[in-house]
Amino acid sequence: MPWERHMMPNAKVKLLIVDDEVSLRASLSQIFTTFGHSVRSAEDGFSALGQIRNEMPDVLLSDLNMQGMSGFELLSVVRRRFPAIQVIAMSGAFSGNTVPPGIAADAFYEKGSSPGTLLAIMRDMGNMERSSVQHPDTLAPIWIPKNGHDPTGEEYVMVTCPECLRTFPQVLGKAFLPIRETSCVHCFSLVHYAIVQPADAPSTQVLQRRPVAGVRAASDSPSLNFCR
Repeated sequence: MPWERHMMPNAKVKLLIVDDEVSLRASLSQIFTTFGHSVRSAEDGFSALGQIRNEMPDVLLSDLNMQGMSGFELLSVVRRRFPAIQVIAMSGAFSGNTVPPGIAADAFYEKGSSPGTLLAIMRDMGNMERSSVQHPDTLAPIWIPKNGHDPTGEEYVMVTCPECLRTFPQVLGKAFLPIRETSCVHCFSLVHYAIVQPADAPSTQVLQRRPVAGVRAASDSPSLNFCR
């Protein structure tokens, strides 16, 4: 395939792919298995954390928008608890190759672009020094969606503590704050979090939204359309 030229020989890695689309997980798994990598997959953030506890991957490739525990939240937990894992965030809601601000990832892959781009990211990450990849002392906020209103009419979210991994409800209040903080009701750890509006980007400072998903050619291989 034309995109195979992007993949130079490099060390084989243990890869964990996280996406709620079965077909995409299967396509990506097939590609990386073809190049000799050890590949596992998970359908959401909670499943991914279970897989990580069983065996630590070298690289985590995760979608950002998923049901249950989103990729925003998953990557924040991974940065905090498993800083040795290299992380690639992916989404079809952004254009460009820059990591969205506030996202705890080392690289970004735009869904719908060539598979060769993703293979090149893997190649480049394999050549990076660990000290230049992760910054575990810099804690990214947990990105979570609103859950609706409680019985009193207050807006609330369900927060997953990055320390104990247990969830609890948090009323938002009226004030608009880009980054919020609260204490875990279970372990009392300080948790920083931000709200992701439906289909919104965490920030518009760096990346621009794609006006219509799927407008660009999906890839050099017509059978692999990674755009959601």
